[in-house]
Amino acid sequence: MGKLSFLTGAGIGYVLGARAGRARYEKIKGATAKLWENPKIQQNVHKVETRVTDAAKNSGSQLTDKVASTVKGKLSGSRGAHHPDFPVGNTGRGTDGPMPPTTPQPPL
Repeated sequence: MGKLSFLTGAGIGYVLGARAGRARYEKIKGATAKLWENPKIQQNVHKVETRVTDAAKNSGSQLTDKVASTVKGKLSGSRGAHHPDFPVGNTGRGTDGPMPPTTPQPPL
């Protein structure tokens, strides 16, 4: 991917910095379009698209499964027992009830 990025950047830099004018730009644009339409290039593009799509689908389902099992474990493991992610009772505030409201402070 590094070579492709370099060549793309070099091509853009050349086109933007070229002093040859519009004719040279059109020639480069035509050559690029011809290269892009090459069946071998399109075949490789299709292969990459398929691999990326499959990887995204697999990663997405694996992530969903992991989140679901984690949530299920947290919910089933927290019943009747204290779990640090689900505090019960004394939460370190010195009271087991809700915090009392505070009085508004004047603006500074």
